Amino acid sequence: MQKRIFINNQIRSPQVRVIDQKGKQVGVVTLQEALGLARASGLDLIQVTERVDPPVCRIGEYGKYLYQLEKKAREGRKHEGGDMKEVRLTFNISKNDLETRVRQAEKFLAKGDRVRVVLPLRGRQKALEGFAREKMGLFLASVKEHSQAKVEREVKREPRGLSMIIGK
Repeated sequence: MQKRIFINNQIRSPQVRVIDQKGKQVGVVTLQEALGLARASGLDLIQVTERVDPPVCRIGEYGKYLYQLEKKAREGRKHEGGDMKEVRLTFNISKNDLETRVRQAEKFLAKGDRVRVVLPLRGRQKALEGFAREKMGLFLASVKEHSQAKVEREVKREPRGLSMIIGK
């Protein structure tokens, strides 16, 4: 849910702490004085935070302020989950190959990436889904043994096989 940003006459506090367009603090003034300062410079009075008393307001362009907030949120989302990497297992994977895939997944998790584990099933392999789920469980147990991985999405049946997503 997005919080509402009050500008100009929408601000209801009788006194506000004002920051000018250069980032310099003007001080605590009445709302009318702050609106006058904003109008004099041809800009908006934007309420930045209401958590403090008096609330903090900035003189600036409203559209530019919204753009900067959106840009900051996008940047935060970019680093929050990391990239999605993929590790492919096979139905008849050997123990050594499984260990290699586990090490690769651990590297991805250490970098902060999420890992999508895929085990494609073909032909008669689709009838032996239980065996394939055991392979996925064995892989997950090996990864959890070496790192603090958690399952973000359980083993799920897809048209071409099984998949799950693990993260830090």
